Amino acid sequence: MNEAVAGAERILVIKHGALGDFVQATGPFKAIRAHHLESRITLLTSLPFETLGQECGYFEDVWLDGRPSPIQVAAWLQLRKRFIGEQFDRIYDLQTSDRTGWYYRIIPPPKPQWSGIAKGCSHFHDNPDRDHMHTVDRQAEQLRLAGINFLPKPDVDWLDAPVAGFQLPALIALLVPGGSPQRPQKRWPATHYAALAQRLLEVGLVPVLIGTEDERGVTSKIAQRCAEAIDLTGRTSLSELASLCRLASVVIGNDTGPMHISALTGCRTVVLFSRDSNPALCAPRGSQVTVIRRDRLQDLAVEDVLREAQHAA
Repeated sequence: MNEAVAGAERILVIKHGALGDFVQATGPFKAIRAHHLESRITLLTSLPFETLGQECGYFEDVWLDGRPSPIQVAAWLQLRKRFIGEQFDRIYDLQTSDRTGWYYRIIPPPKPQWSGIAKGCSHFHDNPDRDHMHTVDRQAEQLRLAGINFLPKPDVDWLDAPVAGFQLPALIALLVPGGSPQRPQKRWPATHYAALAQRLLEVGLVPVLIGTEDERGVTSKIAQRCAEAIDLTGRTSLSELASLCRLASVVIGNDTGPMHISALTGCRTVVLFSRDSNPALCAPRGSQVTVIRRDRLQDLAVEDVLREAQHAA
């Protein structure tokens, strides 16, 4: 992390999440750090991403945003007071939401330089098609308008932890069958994952199940149908996940945050999309990424996914 000099320019970066969005923002984080080498840079984020913000090495401070509701007047006043007290010279709004637009409004004049889409801000991203751009391309254009002309690729090299304790076999395939519970149509059925796990065993790859505790209902169904699968549900940190991806022959999963980490490790990554999300706007990017899309994921055949997985073996 850069040691900002006394009296240095003060920069704020706003990025709440979700996981895939946060991971893709590591390119902009690095670009902003390089552009403001002697500055003190603060990240404003939400609780799930506090540790990532601290570990990535681009920020001196990480602030947590409680994202108050409109009726929580005291919380809004406290946030306003914090903005005023810090006297930021420039703010990069990488969230560009209605909420962060209100953050711009509550800061009294003279306002800091602001990169985003808040009405009246100094570095307004004025492309009317911005909502139809991939996240990485949209943020690259936004930063160019703020004078940052080079955007490095997103980077998770700093996510690294020992995984020898899991005692995994040499040839593994990670399966990531979870995803947003509010959008179940983005999930390939657990029965399909179970069938895939059996087929992976037949071609010499041991399936390893990855997920959070909230996703145990899905992973347990797969484990019940494929006893040889290794179930690491709820047992891996994001740093350990990245290390596992680097060891795996292939990672196969739904359109969900961990797949962005897999893509950036350079591992062969197969991502399954339904009509409910558009890979042109949000697909993981990396040197070894394949997207398979069907209108309805239940119509995606196991053999089609296996074919892509075998290309990596």
